[in-house]
Amino acid sequence: MFNTRLIVSIFEFLLSVVMSGLIIYLTYRVFIKANPDFNMEEEIKKGNVAVGTLVGAILFAASMILQKGLGAVVSMFRMHISAPVESTMGFGKLSLIAVAHLGLAMLLAVITISVTLRLFGRLVRAHMRPGVELQKGNLAVGIVLGAVVLISALYVGEGVSAISKALVPQPSIGQIEIMK
Repeated sequence: MFNTRLIVSIFEFLLSVVMSGLIIYLTYRVFIKANPDFNMEEEIKKGNVAVGTLVGAILFAASMILQKGLGAVVSMFRMHISAPVESTMGFGKLSLIAVAHLGLAMLLAVITISVTLRLFGRLVRAHMRPGVELQKGNLAVGIVLGAVVLISALYVGEGVSAISKALVPQPSIGQIEIMK
């Protein structure tokens, strides 16, 4: 039992290390390319703190959402290691399902953050244009947009966790005969 817990813990640690680097890179690239208003990377290079604040919040929010999806992957691995007789899938199939779970979580994070920013931009369009203000370096707008992204990640993270847990393959318990 100790060996199983140790193996699962090491797996979770290694997966977290790999995922943190991958998530930071992918999220950064996706959101830098997805911004239609201006080149965020150029603004960061110029020292635009407002854009840097927003990008930092986006990275943090995406990581929060993906961490919720990571729990399902660890649960699948734990089940596979602790009950290998009950497992009907090999390690290759388990790996594919894990990658699909993490891909789904990443997709949900990107959609959530994009939709939230666009919706907020439309809601405040009569009063200000957040993209233009960000490009001008308006730190207050960067902080507000960052907060919007983080708040949406707090709510959506639990939904991603629920979806991921629902999609985890469960081992068959067998038939239980109650009465003859």
